Amino acid sequence: MAATSSPSTAAAAMWAFAAATCVKLLLVPTYRSTDFDVHRYWLALTHALPARQWYTDASSQWTLDYPPFFAYFSRLLSLPAPFVDASLVAIPVPAAPSSSVYILYLRLTVAFSDLLLLASVLLLARDARRRQRPFLALLLVLWSPALLIVDHIHFQYNGFLMGLLLLSLHFLEQGKDLAGGVVFAALLCSKHLFLVAAPVYFVYLFRHYCCGRGLARGLGRLVLMGAGVVAVFAMAFAPFVYYGQKKKWNRS
Repeated sequence: MAATSSPSTAAAAMWAFAAATCVKLLLVPTYRSTDFDVHRYWLALTHALPARQWYTDASSQWTLDYPPFFAYFSRLLSLPAPFVDASLVAIPVPAAPSSSVYILYLRLTVAFSDLLLLASVLLLARDARRRQRPFLALLLVLWSPALLIVDHIHFQYNGFLMGLLLLSLHFLEQGKDLAGGVVFAALLCSKHLFLVAAPVYFVYLFRHYCCGRGLARGLGRLVLMGAGVVAVFAMAFAPFVYYGQKKKWNRS
């Protein structure tokens, strides 16, 4: 049975996360890459237009080229935006941010999405069987210089995506291979660049979940895993295939 994380470790992780969030707030006025403009357009796009137009709208050069689950994620982040600054969700998108509040809101969406990373790291720390220094591992992730630079200066949402990956690994650590495979499929439907890890997942899940259990049971598990993954991809892509946007993805 996996050891459970101590309350002191969880509390320390929360303090570390809170301190890291304070540092992220200090980075709000720093340099922003063109990815800032990309994501502010996607935020407005997914809020102002119906889903059937998300992959065809050409009002900006920053067309949506991430898989559908990330588009839904952008839509979720956009929901409070009209109450903060209406220009955040206006189409066409303003050539430049209209106010400091506009910039702050977008920066805070990145910090907010890191909550999934925190939760996943805590779950993995709880899973670990040798946890002589669990807080050190937590600290290295929550204070990762790479994530601070790429997400909170350059501007991306890699902390959220890494949170999905670590959540999948948590399920694998728990022996819940089906859940781990389904969450990884959701990650692929959020950012296609994680396809590089798909062969590793396939080999592990095939060997650990399907093999060594008899032919009939192994085939049954293979079908179940395949059905779970296909269901996730269908949830992500089927509406847009119905809207006739398959050609758009082929050109991306």
